[in-house]
Amino acid sequence: MRSIIFYGQTAKFTWRMLATVLGGQSICILLGALVARGVAAADDGGARSTAYLLVGLGLGALCVVAAGLMRRPWGVTLGWVVQALTLLSALVVPMMLVVGLFFLALWVTCLVKGTQVDAEMARREAGSGEGEPADRVDG
Repeated sequence: MRSIIFYGQTAKFTWRMLATVLGGQSICILLGALVARGVAAADDGGARSTAYLLVGLGLGALCVVAAGLMRRPWGVTLGWVVQALTLLSALVVPMMLVVGLFFLALWVTCLVKGTQVDAEMARREAGSGEGEPADRVDG
């Protein structure tokens, strides 16, 4: 598929959609970090629960950073890294697999549909540039 990219710039609508996905994903990851900390503290306490919390906070922050960098060519690559790390977080909190799959599906959908919307918008802008303006009314 041409619309699924791993590196490169996307058009305006697509990067906005991808940034929105990452913003929502950051909230879920931060909540997952709290769950991981709580489960680890209940099991044995100690430094493991703090480590889980810090790693989860770092991944949540990475989501926010990736959302802000979506306009850069490597922003999409960073977004894919976030998707992979979210799926890997299921090793600590198994329900994060559901969260990771959900946001991966949103990510791919936004890449595919966003590219289609951007192409249609570009086609319409190019079409309205030829001849008379589209909003001109002859009277």
